[in-house]
Amino acid sequence: MKKIIKTSNAPAPIGPYHQAIQVGDCVYVSGTIAMDLDSKQLIKTSIKEETKIVMDYIGAVLKEASLSYDHIVKATIYLSDMNNFVHVNEVYSGYFTKEFPARATIQAARLPKDANIEISVDAKVF
Repeated sequence: MKKIIKTSNAPAPIGPYHQAIQVGDCVYVSGTIAMDLDSKQLIKTSIKEETKIVMDYIGAVLKEASLSYDHIVKATIYLSDMNNFVHVNEVYSGYFTKEFPARATIQAARLPKDANIEISVDAKVF
């Protein structure tokens, strides 16, 4: 059975999708960008700050599903510029207290709303 996961502590979808879907013991979190929750405008400050915002939003979605960052088994990071890889890693790594999840990092020609970073994750109840 499929359960829709949504929270007001992360950006609402900007298209025909949900923040996350839970199927059994797996939660699939949609790609998340650094959008201001009130204005719905993209936040473009620094890649480190944008990464923190995105990871915080992902944490809010996971919390709504009664999960944490330690439940993430796979992450996909999309960057507008692969030169930001090191800066993203500095922030991203601080969100995990146990083992890191599997991960792919991809440079994309263009992200939604011209974001610098988008992250999606898959999580599993242990």
